Amino acid sequence: MGVYLLLIVGATTAVTDAAAACTAWPACGNGSALPTSTLGWVAFGHRIAAVAVGLLVVATTVLAWRRGESRRVRYALLAAMLLYPAQAGLGAFVATAGASPRISAVHLAVGIAIFAAELAALGWWLEAETGSPDDTPEGEPTMDEDLPPATATGTVPDAFVPRVKATIAAYWRMMKPRLMWLLCLVAAAAMALAGGPGFTVETVGTTLLAGCLSIGASGTFNHVLERDVDRRMNRTSDRPLAVDLVPVRNAVAFGLLLTAISVGLFWSINVLAAVLGATAIAFYSIIYTLVLKPNTVQNTVLGGAAGALPALIGWAAVTGDVGVGGLLLATLIFLWTPAHFYNLALAYQDDYERGGFPMMPVVRGETTTRRHILWYLGATLVAAAVLAAVSDALGVLYVVVGVGLGAVFLWAVVQLHYERTESAAFRAFHASNAYLGLLLLAVVFDSVLL
Repeated sequence: MGVYLLLIVGATTAVTDAAAACTAWPACGNGSALPTSTLGWVAFGHRIAAVAVGLLVVATTVLAWRRGESRRVRYALLAAMLLYPAQAGLGAFVATAGASPRISAVHLAVGIAIFAAELAALGWWLEAETGSPDDTPEGEPTMDEDLPPATATGTVPDAFVPRVKATIAAYWRMMKPRLMWLLCLVAAAAMALAGGPGFTVETVGTTLLAGCLSIGASGTFNHVLERDVDRRMNRTSDRPLAVDLVPVRNAVAFGLLLTAISVGLFWSINVLAAVLGATAIAFYSIIYTLVLKPNTVQNTVLGGAAGALPALIGWAAVTGDVGVGGLLLATLIFLWTPAHFYNLALAYQDDYERGGFPMMPVVRGETTTRRHILWYLGATLVAAAVLAAVSDALGVLYVVVGVGLGAVFLWAVVQLHYERTESAAFRAFHASNAYLGLLLLAVVFDSVLL
């Protein structure tokens, strides 16, 4: 996380041109060894932190070699240590000669390479310390008849008033409201980041309302298409269609109504937003639910596109096109999805096996799943740093939240490797929610208020 701190602070420093306030190296120059402005202190503080982190990189590498860690761990750390002076040299060049776009890109790329090497070493070391070669299942998952049947079966009230209340609650539940807040926050962050004259109260309100309805439509169709499987799984056996509280015909009509209103609202903004909104509904309802989820172990990874689309929708709603910032934010969400959802897959592994879904822990085992969580977490952090390097709207709040909550997320994932329990999986799951939710709020605040 020290390396990541340097990566994201360095990206922010480049965007804010803080290096221009500290143009000598290693001291600031300009007639004074110490900075004389706030931006100068940002650049100078980055250099001091680089020295401290560099010492940690060297110490970690030496320790790994003295302890005789595996070859791949040792060589990954050695690569990071050897790249570190090159990164420092690039930083000195940028400070004294100024930064061209090409040099800045190389500087960022070398920083990402150092971070990736450190993360790879951590992943391999954790796997050696906590992994088990015997937890890899054999063959493709099928509905496991040996597992006990689902027990969380819901009931349908007989009395009129309770049944009406239960039916209203059922339609609300089919819309998957727990997904709405985060996906709408993704769209809101994209709109705030895009800014410009199109960022109006009317556009934001219409987009978020249409987004909520599109999520509701997608969730309703998911309930319809998975109703038979839902009856076999504990966590879903009380869903409205699984207990026949809502007729299938009514649920389909409800989903179509939500789709029509949602796409219509998006259309009132612009055509691109409407096309992307309809695509999001179709992708989650058909591609993910019917094609990816029951047929491939990469369902969670590929299905991350559904969560990434709100970023493109939000950007398109404000600007009328899909910009670099929107694509980067969508990439961040896409990479975050496996790091987030694989924790839930670990917690509900038996349930997914009962339902016959080829989730990562069911097909590849828990050790491999934990390794993939760490890899995708690292990729998410890199995407967040690249977003900071490209956007001039993100500042100190984004850096603090990204590094602080990223560290909490990483800590939870490391604890998951050691504890290997359901509670540890849920802890990492909630940490991932906190990380993304607060990071998106930081994007909104940095873009709009600061």
